[in-house]
Amino acid sequence: MSRLLGVDLGERRIGIAVADLAGIAMPLTTLRRDQDPAVDAAAIARLAAEQGATEIIVGLPFDISGGEGAQAAITRAWVEAVRPLLDAKVGYRDERLTSHLAEQRLGPMKRGRSGGPPSRTRRDAHRARVDREAASIILQDELDARAARTALVDTEAPE
Repeated sequence: MSRLLGVDLGERRIGIAVADLAGIAMPLTTLRRDQDPAVDAAAIARLAAEQGATEIIVGLPFDISGGEGAQAAITRAWVEAVRPLLDAKVGYRDERLTSHLAEQRLGPMKRGRSGGPPSRTRRDAHRARVDREAASIILQDELDARAARTALVDTEAPE
């Protein structure tokens, strides 16, 4: 069975999740985003090959109102730059509020050793976990939508 990768594209990091078509999305890793989309594409292509992924779902950041703003345009431009370098089908999924939901799932960032503010390293590690979790939410949303469409078709089939 082929697998899917989910991508949460950020300014500095790229959260990656993986799932079987009939399974549950799981956070996989977080990549440091490069200025050159070809470097990002090479890292994602390597992960896709390692995971046996034939499809990549990228979170598209719609505005709360449902429109596409500047960040959605940046994401679409990035996808168009990496798509020819990937040996996989690439699609989009609405990612509204996924980072917020990921933060809720993971809970608050741990405090520093002495109870003070967390260190930069701890903040960066927490943000990377949030990005991976957001990618898994994006991917799970896609899997759930596909399952719902399949169930709808099955219930409409003549007996």
